Amino acid sequence: MIESIAILCGGGPAPGINTVIGTVAKVFLKNGYRVLGLHSGFKMLFTPAPKIQEIDFPMADKIYNQGGSALEMSRYKPADTEFNVDFFVKNNVKLLVTIGGDDTASTANRIAQFLGKQNINIRNIHVPKTIDNDLPLPEGQPTFGYQSAKEEGVKIASTVYEDARTSGNWFIVSAMGREAGHLAFGIGASCHYPMIIIPEMFNKVEITYNRIINLIISSILKRQILGISYGVAIVSEGVFHFMTDEEIKNSGIQFTYDDHGHPELGNVSKAHIFNVLLQQKLKALKLNVKSRPVELGYEIRCVRPIAFDLLYCALLGLGVKKLFDQGHTACMVTSDHTGEIRPLFLKDVTNEKGKVMPRLVNMDGAKVKLVFENGLQFITKSDYELAGKYVANPAEFDFMKILNW
Repeated sequence: MIESIAILCGGGPAPGINTVIGTVAKVFLKNGYRVLGLHSGFKMLFTPAPKIQEIDFPMADKIYNQGGSALEMSRYKPADTEFNVDFFVKNNVKLLVTIGGDDTASTANRIAQFLGKQNINIRNIHVPKTIDNDLPLPEGQPTFGYQSAKEEGVKIASTVYEDARTSGNWFIVSAMGREAGHLAFGIGASCHYPMIIIPEMFNKVEITYNRIINLIISSILKRQILGISYGVAIVSEGVFHFMTDEEIKNSGIQFTYDDHGHPELGNVSKAHIFNVLLQQKLKALKLNVKSRPVELGYEIRCVRPIAFDLLYCALLGLGVKKLFDQGHTACMVTSDHTGEIRPLFLKDVTNEKGKVMPRLVNMDGAKVKLVFENGLQFITKSDYELAGKYVANPAEFDFMKILNW
């Protein structure tokens, strides 16, 4: 029977998925393998009739520069009790290529270990994908999709800034980022936003709604002092990851809840939450400032990949074949700025429970320090006298005091 490789995609979409699928397919087809795409991620892998997409060269060539994913995706995480060897044995699969984030990588690692115990010799190579840029790749190497999503996000965010200037209003933008603030930081810094709020900046204090809102007002006050009535603040949705359920519920927003009693944040606009709370605080302070919410999320996940990701994803796809030929397994494929391909073994980036640890924004990094120290606009002690014309207690909105920096 002809040897096969299987490709599946987990998690949410990111620009460049089709570039990886197309490149992996082309290089393995060239070497005589059958290429099977699995729809629905891990959801149907262990079912009696998984939905399989045979990928031939024309299909691979057609999809490589398209946005979205030619293979339907899923966030489903199978339990160990669901594992079986049927699909792999029936199709003579020699390599499982997974495209996704940390959950997808962790699940693939569990499956590979299971197959090994069943004496099924199948290797697993993971291609790190997420617009959140939060997988633990070597410093300076982005996850694919991040640059394209950021590019589209900057286009939208720049237009929002122009709207703020035109209307004399403030906008509160929320950007995707499950735990890390890379996307919000990248977009906010590129657009010269006066306030960027990411979870990593709360490294000395607890993340609360009150602190987030006070940081935004700090920027509003500084701009008022400068004679500027408009502005935009961007907040990473990752701040919610570090809040308690009780704090989240205290927003006053009506949530639905999952089976474990946790608020289902995916059903509400995070920008709306921040904007409502900001308006309430501004009203209490008698500050006549209008603000509007803008959510940045689903609009940027399936865009056509930019040149950076088209080349980067092609290198990663070719790198999968290189690592396979070298006999590697249970690893992520990485490509540095020179195109050098190296494996990043999952055992080296997982905790004791087998979960891949996220890469957070390095608050001590030169780029981040430059932006936070000189790029943002907020009040400090030297602004108290002028800020006192607008609020009774300027110290409450002192950026450094709020963060205990």
